[in-house]
Amino acid sequence: MDATALLLTTAFHHSISKPGIEAGFGRFTGLIGHDIGFGAFCEAVAKCLRDGLIREPVRLPDGALQCRWQLELTPAGVTAARNRLNQSQ
Repeated sequence: MDATALLLTTAFHHSISKPGIEAGFGRFTGLIGHDIGFGAFCEAVAKCLRDGLIREPVRLPDGALQCRWQLELTPAGVTAARNRLNQSQ
């Protein structure tokens, strides 16, 4: 499975909210059980963001002094993840 597919299916099943992208990457690789490489992860995040499948991952919550990195699917991302999961069954 490619990095984009892994990102979509992981985000479909798990919420990731961490202080930065490095911590988010660590949580992601822990969930998938292996390291896909930080570069491939960043490329997958950029592709999903560009395609409108995930929301902007860098967020400043109300009242917060620091940004958070979150992986959250858009409605289009949920549909794409469901389609990928259905195809793999």
